[in-house]
Order: sequence, then C-alpha cells, then structure tokens
Amino acid sequence: MTLSSSPSSAVALPPVPALVVQAGGGVLLHPDGEIETLAGGRAAESRLNQVRPLVCHRPHAARRLGLAWFAAHDVLELFAFVRPARFCAPTPRGLARVMGLPVPSSTAEEARTLAWAALALLDDLAVLPPGAATTAEARALAHAMAQGGWAWGGPVLAALGGAGEVPPPAALRRALAVWRALPEVEEEAPLPPPGAWPVAPREARARLAALLGTGAETRPQQADYASAVCAAFEPRLQADQPRVVLAEAGTGVGKTLGYIAPASLWAERNEGTVWISTYTRNLQRQLDRELDRLYPEPEEKARQVVVRKGRENYLCLLNLEEAMARVATLPTEAVALGLMARWVRATRDGDIGGGDFPGWLTDLLGTEPTVGLADRRGECLFSACEHVHRCFIERALRRARRARLVVANHALVMVQAALGGLDDDTRPGRYVFDEGHHVFDAADAAFSAHLTAVEAAEVRRWLVGAEAEGGRSRARGLKRRIEGLIDPDGEAAALLTEALEAARSLPGPAWPTRLGGGTARGAVEHFLVEVRAQVLARAAHATGPHSLEVEVRPPAPGLLDSGRAVAAALSEIVVPLKALAGLLAKRLDAEADTLDTATRTRLESMVRSIERRAVVPLSGWQAMAAGLGDPEPPADFVEWLALERIEGREVDVGLHRHWIDPTRPFAQTLGRRAHGLVVTSATLRDGAGEEESTWRAAEARLGLGHLGAPVIRAAVPSPFDYQAATRVLGVTDVSRDEPDQVAAAFRALFMAAGGGALGLFTAVARLKAVHARLAPDLEAAGLPLYAQHVDAMDIGTLIAIFREEEDACLLGTDAVRDGVDVPGRSLRLIVFDRVPWPRPDILHKARRALWGGPAYDDRLTRLRLKQAFGRLVRRAGDRGVFVMLDPRFPSRLGSAFPPGVAIERVGLAEAVAIVREHES
Repeated sequence: MTLSSSPSSAVALPPVPALVVQAGGGVLLHPDGEIETLAGGRAAESRLNQVRPLVCHRPHAARRLGLAWFAAHDVLELFAFVRPARFCAPTPRGLARVMGLPVPSSTAEEARTLAWAALALLDDLAVLPPGAATTAEARALAHAMAQGGWAWGGPVLAALGGAGEVPPPAALRRALAVWRALPEVEEEAPLPPPGAWPVAPREARARLAALLGTGAETRPQQADYASAVCAAFEPRLQADQPRVVLAEAGTGVGKTLGYIAPASLWAERNEGTVWISTYTRNLQRQLDRELDRLYPEPEEKARQVVVRKGRENYLCLLNLEEAMARVATLPTEAVALGLMARWVRATRDGDIGGGDFPGWLTDLLGTEPTVGLADRRGECLFSACEHVHRCFIERALRRARRARLVVANHALVMVQAALGGLDDDTRPGRYVFDEGHHVFDAADAAFSAHLTAVEAAEVRRWLVGAEAEGGRSRARGLKRRIEGLIDPDGEAAALLTEALEAARSLPGPAWPTRLGGGTARGAVEHFLVEVRAQVLARAAHATGPHSLEVEVRPPAPGLLDSGRAVAAALSEIVVPLKALAGLLAKRLDAEADTLDTATRTRLESMVRSIERRAVVPLSGWQAMAAGLGDPEPPADFVEWLALERIEGREVDVGLHRHWIDPTRPFAQTLGRRAHGLVVTSATLRDGAGEEESTWRAAEARLGLGHLGAPVIRAAVPSPFDYQAATRVLGVTDVSRDEPDQVAAAFRALFMAAGGGALGLFTAVARLKAVHARLAPDLEAAGLPLYAQHVDAMDIGTLIAIFREEEDACLLGTDAVRDGVDVPGRSLRLIVFDRVPWPRPDILHKARRALWGGPAYDDRLTRLRLKQAFGRLVRRAGDRGVFVMLDPRFPSRLGSAFPPGVAIERVGLAEAVAIVREHES
C-alpha cells in the first residue's frame, strides 16, 4: 500500500505529507518518501499551512512547535467521524493498536501509520451500503462540514459516493437534528421497596468464582475479602445505625470483583439497588468495564448497570439544537457540530464528561461545541423542554431507579447528600465507597460554602439568564424556565420580578475589571472589593504570582460594613424566592387531582431547583456575611479570605467557610440514613504505630465514629512480593531548590529506566521548569515525554497515552497519582521531586490542631506516598523503583511502604545504577 492509494477505487488521500512532531521540531514524510525536517516557529507555520499535512492531534503538535494553529488533515477528526463514540490513544501507535495496523517503532513508521490509518478509515466509509439512511445522513453531514472548511470533506464525500452532490436543505436539517433519531424515555410504574435478605459469605465466594470463570488464578485473599464485605448487606437492626464495613485490600487482591460479588447478589435477591461510588471518572470507566464480567450481554448490562454522574456531565439536547441552528449562518461551526452529531448517534448514554466521549475531541474542537453543550449551569427546563422524552439525563435518572448497580462518583454522592437526596429525592440504602480514602476530601468539597465572585456571578446568571445579560450565552434564566407554571399577572410573577431585580446586587458581567478598577456595582461587588483589599494588605508576598489567603478576623472596618450590606441584599433575594417556591408547592397540593404528570414534574423540579440552586447558597452566604462581626467563627467551622490567581492573573476573590471535620455532616445526611456502607481502599491506614491506632485514625478521618454504629474491620494483604519486585530510594545529593539539578536527576533516572517513568511534582511551576530542560534530550533518546499543564491534552488522555506507549514518560502534579492505573512495563519508575507534605494553609492549620499537629502532617503524607507507591505494581510480574529526590525525606515516613521495603539512602549516581540494574 502506498501513502495515497487504497484497494478501494473510491478512496484516495490528498497528496500531502504526514507530520510527526517531537520536542523542538517535526518531520514531514512526503508521499514520494522524501523526509523533510522542520524547526518550530514562523517558518514552520508557513510551511505547514502550505502543505496541510496529515497529523495526529493538531493542537498537541502545534504546542510542541510553538504555534497557535496550522492547517492540517487531523486523522483523529476522521477517526471521530468514521468510528464515533470509540476511543484511541491519540498517537500514531494508539491508532495502530485500535485499527489492527502494525505498531510503528520509528518516526518514519509513525508518519506512514497516519496515512495507512486514514486510508483504512476511508475504506470503512466506502463499504457502507450506498442507499442506507445512515449513509445518506453521513453524506449530508460531510457536505455541511466540507462547506465549513473541513479538510477531510472531499475525501469523505468521495468515499461515501457523494462527491459532486449537493444534498437538499431538508436532508441537511434531518442530518443535523440527530436528537429525533434517539429512543424516547418511557414512563414506568414506581417500584416497591427492596427486601432485606442478607448474603452469606459462601454465596459471595460462589458468585466471585463464577465472575472469575474457569481457569482463573486462585486468589484466596480475594475470596476472603468478598466474605468480609458481606456484613454490610445484613439487615439493619436499628434506625440511624447502618451496617458498616471498613475494608483495606492491598493492591492485587481484586477488591472490585470482591465487592461486586456480594453487592450484585444482594441487589438481585432483594430487587434493590447498590450504589458503587468511586473517586474519578477514569475509575468509573474501569469499574464499568469490570462489570462486563457480570453482564456480558450489552442489552442486559444496559438494564442492570448505570454509570451515574452529575447532570453537568451529560449532553443537553436543547443546547445541541440551539447550536445546530447556527450552522446555517455560521458554516464554520459545522465541522465541530458534525462530529458531535456523529457521536450523539452512537453514544451509549450521552456522557460527555467521560464514558464513550473521547477526551481529545474537546482538545481538537474546543470547549463550546463539545463539553460546553452540557447543562453546566443548572438551566434545565425539565418537562417544559421538548426533548425531555429523549433526554440523556432523564434516561440516566430513570434507569438508575431500576438498575441493580449504579456506578457513581464521590462528588455526585456527596453533593446529593448535602442537598437532601437525588434529583428525584430518592435515597439509596446501600453504598460501596471504593477509593474510600477520598471520602473526606469529597465531603469537604460538598459541605463547604464560598461567597466568591465566580460562584455569586453563577447564581446571578442562573436567576437572570442571558436575556438580561446580553452576549452570545445560551443561559436561560428563571423567568424562562418557569414560564407556564405561574400566572404572569399574579402574586408568583410579582415575587419573581422582585427576586430578579434584587439579584442585580450579585456580580454581573465584566466583574473582574470592575473589582480591580474600583468601579464595583452592587452590594456583593463592593464587599468583594473590601475582601480583596484586606487580603492584599495582610498577606505575605502579596505582589507575587500565587494565590493569597488571610484570616477573616479581625475584619477591617470596610469589610464589616460591606458584610452587613451584603447580608441585607441577599435577604432581598432569598425572601421572595422562598415565597415563590412556597406558592409552587401549594399549587402541587391544591391541584393534586387535576395536574397532569408533566406539569406536576415541572412544579416539583422547579421547587427543588429554586431551593438548591439559589436559596441554599444565598442563605449560607447571608449567614457568613452577617457573622463577620462575631469575635469568633461559628463552632466547627474555619473561615478565611482568598484571592485566587493563575500565573499571576486574578481569577476569583471571596470569603470561604469549611467544616473542620466535614465527615460530620456526611454522617448525618447520608451515613445514618443508609442501611449498609462499605468503605474500601488499598490505603485506608498509613502503616505507622500499632494496628489499633491505625484503625482508629482511619475511622476518625472517614467520620465513622459519627455514625453511632459498630464498624467491622477487615484487612486483606496484597499477594505481591514487594520486597523482590520493588526498591525505594531516597536521593541525598540533589538540591531540590536547584531546577537544573532536579532536571538532570530526572533525565538520568528516566533514561536509566528506558522510559515507563512517571514524574510527580508538588508545584506546577517546578513541573514546567523541569519539562523545559528535560524534553529535548528525552525525545532525542527516543523516549516520548508528555506533561500535564504543558501538552494540549486533558489528563485522562495523557494517562491513556502513557498506558499505551510502553517507553513514554509522563510528568504530572501529585494529584495525578490517583488516576494512574498502568499495569505492566508502561510504569516501572516513579520519581517525586520532593516530599508531598500537606499544603500549610489556613484550613489545614485548623485540622492539624484538631487531629494531632505534626503527627497529622505525617499521617497524610504517608498516605500520599502509599498511594503513589501502589501505582508501581498492579499485577503479578510487575517491577518498579520509587525514587524521592528530596534529601529531606524523613525516615519516619518509611512505614508508608510495605513491610520489608526500606528506604535506601543513596547518591544520584547510585540511584541511576540501581534503576538501570532493576530494568535489566
């Protein structure tokens, strides 16, 4: 096969070269085999715009060449059109693996792979039935995209047999209106409450064996774990006292299938639902894949398993329709929206925040036509929307009520707990919290309050909407959402008008300019000006580029006066909104026998939305502002003022309030109402001290003591021989404050490992400094280097590439460790730039005082080290080295590592030799 021909006569590539980019430059492989090298800069931009090369992930390539953009044929765009709702790692090797092509091993082979992949994709289109409705729809979309300037328009139309055709306007409108082809959501009768029959350990072991299948590796630890978890599925004996199991399972135990076995049995036997909550969207995807073992048939799995996220993660069909309406007048938008239309027709559940939506599509197309089409601002019209019967969110909600297993995330579960229930006010009774060590942080985020410019402006936008704000925003205000539910001349309409007028006291468009320029409008903006002034007056290093925070008390006189004014202004919004919600609720009662289902649903949703989106946050802010004059903050809380900056640019300012112990409200709102809780992780305990003290510390951090119920503890050790498979090195002769020394250490260690290396940093600035010094040498050595905050890719995509590319290297912040699940040789070295101590901010200061001072710092740090170390060995046969470059690596943190794995204090040269030997 040449670079431009195909077995199919209908398929031909444009006669352009293929581009592969490395640090500092790129290589063009022309169709005749000529190789042309490119340096970055304006000369490269001019050349690339002239030849419009084949490329994989144009934004990433542009970033590496130091360009903002260049004209190209991005093979990923073609992949997204031909194979929508399918993922591939966005590299030539990733394309090759997914498409069954030879995996390239050199730069020239990577370039050829781009051409072969593009030809194979066009061939897929050429064999579609020419008269099929789906083929006609694809032709119409490709035509609209070609008119919008899509580089692939001509080749795609030729492959589809539509070259030279001009589809009628009606065909184009049908192709863009993809929502009409979606199945409708049907109403079903409510379900009876679930039963309470328990699951015996022997039954869980039998279900586990069935899930593993014949010939599976025997893992007694996994069966023991499944048996222990069964206790959470016993019937509750007292109200407000759930059955609680705290289960620590070492890496390799197989805890996912271990808790799926009893959870699925309980759900089937009792015709109920178990919610399995994990920490990140990546982990939700992994868990969803594991459930293929339980339900191998896709249709059965669709009935029994639902991946549930917040509504802001799902594509809004009304937003999509409004965006599609612009294609007629703005044809350049047809490229992005055409690819989105292809995805909508193929997606499993409309999850635009993960699921089957490739994260790199947002990199390629931009935020607005992709994730920007989700309902991120709570503007849903509910049953007033014409798309309600096809709505992805409604489908997920209804399926979750009937599913046996719901795969959620901690953020959703906690937010719903804070708001008093799910979207329809139902409350699950059985939970499994996987990655349970993150429960504290999730509760902290859900139960906190922030009277900041960004959050207050968001509430104003939710209330007032775009109709009064101007601009191109699709924001729909409360007035539009409530249309048809109230008499336009009645009391409710008057209350609405009063609330919307009062909402002008919240920050409006262009608030950042006004806050910095002394031209604030409204009570809240004047308050934020005073907050900003107090922060700048009292913070150390106020002129630097970093975010700042200061204590609230004693408040400056201007802050105190403006706080009183804010409390009064917020009351003027809250009072009419509460009255409005009360009138809507009264209508539900007064007209109970005449209201149709759609109107009742709208009324219930509107009452709930007003309460949750406006009354709750505004009332909390009102109390915070009114309490500024108190000599002490409210008991159990810590408050502070903050000015948020990103690289020196001010992005937010405001007053913050957090629970010192956020597991207290979590226990009251969710824990005590549950019937059974499993909290599980590989890193519940930090390993320091006696066993009893480590359990007590874990229970305290998870808030289990607030439940008033006995906790069943279970610990199942890892089956891996860490002493034989791993080494932990503390490098003693690298100055952590010298970027050149740190970069040289990373370079030497990464090269000694031959790639497969993850570098973790506790500050973004240090990551970027090391990357700039490291990238050219690693790329020259044939080791691809990727970096969070540097490459034009989201972190999920970067991790996927890292997993696929066995000899790649990845730099990320300390937080990356939680999303990395990379078995095999793709991860064989972890290097920390310095000890990941907790950030010494005002909130941590309060918690540190409550939970043991320096011992609390050590405990959190050991847990972080333990989590990071756990990434090295994911399955039998994995090997790896963990390196800490910080000479100030205290020995007392060594209990973070498995028994028998001690910290070895070595110089850099010896560390390099050990890494090289470990790989040999």
